[in-house]
Amino acid sequence: MSATKIGIIMHGITGRMGLRQHLIRSILAIRNEGGITLNNGDIIIPEPILVGRNLAKLEKIAKKHYIEKYMTDIGQALQLPNTPIFFDAASTKLRAEILKKAMSAGKHVYCEKPTAENYQDALELAQFAKAKSVKNGVVQDKLFLPGLLKLQRLINENFFGKIHSIKIDFGYWVHSGEFTTAQRPSWNYRQQDGGGIILDMLPHWHYVLENLLGEVKSVFCHGEIHIKDRWDENNEHYQTTAEDAAYVIANLSDDITAHISNSWATRVDRRDLVTFQIDGSDGSAIAGLTEAHCQSKLNTPKFVWDPDKKLTHNFSHDWIAVPDLEPVENGFKKQWVDFIKHVVEDSPFPWDFHSGAKGVQFAEMAIRSWKERKVIDLPQLESN
Repeated sequence: MSATKIGIIMHGITGRMGLRQHLIRSILAIRNEGGITLNNGDIIIPEPILVGRNLAKLEKIAKKHYIEKYMTDIGQALQLPNTPIFFDAASTKLRAEILKKAMSAGKHVYCEKPTAENYQDALELAQFAKAKSVKNGVVQDKLFLPGLLKLQRLINENFFGKIHSIKIDFGYWVHSGEFTTAQRPSWNYRQQDGGGIILDMLPHWHYVLENLLGEVKSVFCHGEIHIKDRWDENNEHYQTTAEDAAYVIANLSDDITAHISNSWATRVDRRDLVTFQIDGSDGSAIAGLTEAHCQSKLNTPKFVWDPDKKLTHNFSHDWIAVPDLEPVENGFKKQWVDFIKHVVEDSPFPWDFHSGAKGVQFAEMAIRSWKERKVIDLPQLESN
């Protein structure tokens, strides 16, 4: 048994997601726990190398978390020895170009979603990875949410009977920046910079739908810019050019209908910032990020619509909590462990660039549906 350090080049970790989820809660957490134990008993200890545009920010993060190497030159980082993995969590607009550069240097690559701004670039990225014979993966963290794992358990136990629909309700109010700082970066609201809630969120919902319920066959989408005036990080006014809300109906295999509401312009009065409700012939269940509740056929009340009477029924009391059966690992960290094992010992990792391209295709077809105002069938994805 031996312990080996491997360098992981991390690009774009000064952003909220890259810093908190990928660096601190994943790579540094793995390092602080003593590394990853392989099947043969050997231990792999990840050592992050930080790369980004702002040297001052990188230096501050590196000193705080005891990271030795940080730089602004990606080319220089790619030349460092014992750095088999390159990770990107920076701008979607530059992702395909940067990842191709890393793969050309022989690096195995892992990245945030979406893998590219459009389906053709995402597909070419998957083909490029295959041609370079490098391992590749895309973040699909929602699959490991405790709430969704509980839904998966109910599906596996045939709790729902014949499933006919799923509702995904996502969103919260993102402040415009006029009176208080916006929670999301301003590029999210500029189409020219790769912004928009469709490209940001629909790749997530695609892999959720596909892994839980089956293949997505068609999509109908309507997008909107609800908040047209925003203020950026420098408190400068700008006009929103990318949609901040999207309302989607998708048809899945086995005649399952998905209804998806996405909005950065809605105020929350529901169980969680996102909820997933599955309805079937024998039961229903609704999950948030961590909790899930279910209602069986036998426990379903018989309601009669009467608008002349004040409703006093507490609907929440009709649902039963789905219990926690075992501890659940942070989804980002779990995928990082799996990807590192995939690189080092060739263990399975199904969430590759081909899978990522399918999510981009779903978003692209949704945008096309919105612009053409019609249902769009999803073309069969080219084989990897």
